[in-house]
Amino acid sequence: MIGQRVFLPGSTVGVMGGGQLGRMFAIAARRMGYRVHTFSPDEDSPTGQLADVEISAPFEDHEAVARFAKGVDVLTFEFENIPIECVAVAEKFCEVRPAGRVLHIAQNRLREKEFLENAGLPLAPFARVPDNSVLASALEKTGAPAVLKTASFGYDGKGQQKIASPADAAAIEVRELSVLEKFIGYTKEISVIVARGIDGAMETFPVCENIHRNHILDVTIVPGNVSEAVKKSARELALAVAEKLDLVGLLAVEMFLLPDDSLLINELAPRPHNSGHFSFDACVTSQFEQQLRAVCGLPLGSTELLHPVAMANLLGDVWEKGEPDWSAALRFPEVKLHLYGKSQPRKGRKMGHLVAFGTDTTEAAQRVIAAREALTK
Repeated sequence: MIGQRVFLPGSTVGVMGGGQLGRMFAIAARRMGYRVHTFSPDEDSPTGQLADVEISAPFEDHEAVARFAKGVDVLTFEFENIPIECVAVAEKFCEVRPAGRVLHIAQNRLREKEFLENAGLPLAPFARVPDNSVLASALEKTGAPAVLKTASFGYDGKGQQKIASPADAAAIEVRELSVLEKFIGYTKEISVIVARGIDGAMETFPVCENIHRNHILDVTIVPGNVSEAVKKSARELALAVAEKLDLVGLLAVEMFLLPDDSLLINELAPRPHNSGHFSFDACVTSQFEQQLRAVCGLPLGSTELLHPVAMANLLGDVWEKGEPDWSAALRFPEVKLHLYGKSQPRKGRKMGHLVAFGTDTTEAAQRVIAAREALTK
């Protein structure tokens, strides 16, 4: 049963995790008059730089978690891989939205896929692989090619191995509980972000078309260049997942678009999502404000898209030859810059993003890529 308690401006919102998603959430919350406390193992985190209070302690320090939870009215997340024991401690002292059971499902690929399968939602064939002894039989179930993914703590392509044929399986060593998933020949990757409030009301953001490079999101184009029928199906799938989860908060549903225009769910993220960063500048209500509205029990905002838009990630690779030329990118008047306050750029690390507007998505995408290229010329 969904709790009905409402937390009005002036309340204190806690954020578990200290990354850029929490940072942008904190900006939205502070703008609306909320206090923000953050808890993460890191000091001077991107979220902590914007929060009223930053607590730096391990998630396994349950005494610190309890003190933190006692100091907030409602707790939410910018990172789903929080130990479930930590969440259980927090739930004793404050309202937690989304509930810990939602995170428990989403932080493990096997639990997530079993949940989706039991809910009758479309996803690629998969099999549970606890060790090497069942890998061959699992491959018979899914067929080849397939992808072996660790069940826990995998993102941005981490913990994944492709198996092109049964012969390749002999060289694979399964070191932890994993999921074998049939490799899907999709035409596009898309995502839909959905918010659900304490009253069950739901809103979806426009369908995002996502382009990845080295398993990391590179560019998002909105609205996605797919048919209206696909957009409708994608929104309906996202709404169905949120309903089945009894979600209170925000959820990103990543999907594969197949050649016949059908959709398969790839992954879930019960928090703001990289593909939704465009909304900070391009929607009436950003994904971060919508998360705040949902977890505080306020009415959800309009998700109307104000302009065709494209977003490009800025990874640590951009700093390879020194400080990027920010002035060069900002000579494009239709481009906006977001940096996350991370002091150490590393290859593959998300340091910021650019957003560009256009008269259509083609112009917006060309513009954001040109602005990013200008950073290193």
